[in-house]
Amino acid sequence: MKIRFFQLIIFFASLNLLMAQNPNYDENLAKKLGSDDYGMKKYFFVILKTGSNTTSDKKFTDSCFKSHFQNMNKMVEQNKLIVAGPMGKNDKSYRGIFIIDAESKEEVEKLLDGDLSIKEKLLEAEIYNWYGSAALREYLPYSEKIWKSKP
Repeated sequence: MKIRFFQLIIFFASLNLLMAQNPNYDENLAKKLGSDDYGMKKYFFVILKTGSNTTSDKKFTDSCFKSHFQNMNKMVEQNKLIVAGPMGKNDKSYRGIFIIDAESKEEVEKLLDGDLSIKEKLLEAEIYNWYGSAALREYLPYSEKIWKSKP
């Protein structure tokens, strides 16, 4: 009786394990994207907030924000910037977000060093660890094919 019971436990445990496997799993794609067994990976989530510099010098701010967009393009070329976008009006002074694929917070800080809007304190960056889908990177090739005009 005990042996039969043990065999049933093994059978159901094996069945449960088999059912948990993804039939669409692509091992090569998972490796390419740096995915763990759950299809996820570690990123850094950056919230950009209004900084302490309240200058009204338009030429200066225009120059800094030109650098901001150049730095974003550079991070995309380096395969580091995965998601970026502005925030709508809010009471927290949040201006935008980045999701960055990097090994450490120090690497993220180094990537942001090239942004004059952050260096000159027009923006302030808060950096957080974030765990999200490893497939996020896959939307980037399509993003260049869907915009009709630049904002």
